[in-house]
Amino acid sequence: MAKKQLILNAFAMQSPSHLNPGLHRYPTDQGHAYKSLQNWIELAQKLEAAKFHAIFFADVLGGYDVYKGPANLEPTIPAGAQFPINDPLYSIPAMAAATQSIGFGVTASTTYDAPYALARRFSTVDHLSNGRVGWNIVTSYLDSAARNFGLNTQVEHDERYRIADEYLDVTYKLWEGSWRDGAVNNRDGVAGYADPAAVRQIHHRGKYFTVPGPHLCEPSPQRTPFLLQAGTSTAGKSFAAKHAEAIFLHGQKPELVRPSVDSVRQQAKEFGRDPTSIKVVAGLLVIVAETDEAAHAKFAELVKYGDKEGALALFGGWSGYDLSKWADDQDFRFVEQPAVRSMVNHWASTVPGTEGKKWDKKTIAEYLVLGGNGAKVIGSAKTVADELERWVEVGDVDGFNLSYASVPDTFDDIIRYLIPELQRRAIFHKDYAVPGGTFRENMYEAQGHTRLPESHPGAQYFWREGEETPEYARTV
Repeated sequence: MAKKQLILNAFAMQSPSHLNPGLHRYPTDQGHAYKSLQNWIELAQKLEAAKFHAIFFADVLGGYDVYKGPANLEPTIPAGAQFPINDPLYSIPAMAAATQSIGFGVTASTTYDAPYALARRFSTVDHLSNGRVGWNIVTSYLDSAARNFGLNTQVEHDERYRIADEYLDVTYKLWEGSWRDGAVNNRDGVAGYADPAAVRQIHHRGKYFTVPGPHLCEPSPQRTPFLLQAGTSTAGKSFAAKHAEAIFLHGQKPELVRPSVDSVRQQAKEFGRDPTSIKVVAGLLVIVAETDEAAHAKFAELVKYGDKEGALALFGGWSGYDLSKWADDQDFRFVEQPAVRSMVNHWASTVPGTEGKKWDKKTIAEYLVLGGNGAKVIGSAKTVADELERWVEVGDVDGFNLSYASVPDTFDDIIRYLIPELQRRAIFHKDYAVPGGTFRENMYEAQGHTRLPESHPGAQYFWREGEETPEYARTV
């Protein structure tokens, strides 16, 4: 039986430091060049030459200001810990113009942006990239973002997902059900640009949104961008099972992510979707070198530049808890706050090399300072490839979002050492399945598969050629 072909994405952020607070100080790190369009173009070209499927851009809409807070960015700013940060969407057309096949996943929130405006922006970039954009759907998790968008605190967690569910219905109607297939006429010097009978208002009236339409953009190559999602809560997994084409997850071991993978696939089946069509992508930091010893030495050298206060600031943003309120020698495995205790005990029982360690602030900061709270795989190409294969077999994952410690050095090492080993094992392609194709075609490895799958809930909104109105609008 043929081996599963890995999906490999580069996980990045348009900020001085992504998951590595302080690493902008590493001598060869180019995190400071996050403002340079040429910097991103060169990275995209390098990753495309190595046949990465996509660059996946994380994003946040506020600063990590919980630690030593409230509303305190003092530990965050020197570390460059996801602050300052630019909107990644604007750089995609330039990167797409300089490449042919690599995809671009872009994070955008359903909580603070109108679906009508977001649909237009993604259609625009899908046109300009020839169908190579994906949307990483998030509901946002920072109180600092909520305050800057006029709220006193965040919208309640599960309510954010209820809003997101209707938000997706609105965007599907705009992307799939506002312009009929074939609405735009071929240029013949006689016909009008498009048939007015083939462009319709969507007349959406729901609990959260009222959007009459029509969509301002004509249909783009994918119509709906490739859909990615990273929810890990009960509500998040249900949302992903319904909407996501690729799911991004973190975990220390494949044994621990398998239950989440199985749950999402089962829920997808209950939604009437093909569970195998959902691509599960695990987040990893890979440090690879000629030998295991050289890789561990490289990791140790990189850690020296980490900013531990910045790491604790990231923890505060992710968890909502300010560790400065506890004593420096507090062992958080035994703290009274159950959410913190649960998180730290999980790390204590799963993070390699921490057996017998006291999980105080220092240990937490040392753990988070490179690669955040995701798994770290360190070693030679053989060691790393063996572990990736184990994740596929045990965790039922389809690929990996590979983050960096130093950019572009970490990716250079992956390209130099790891990718040839994966190709030698016939588990990573030597060329794109559809060179010059859309994001969706290359993720599904199927030429012509530019649209949402027929089993996807968004497909009910398709307005097909020959129909007076979309089928969903006739049954309402």
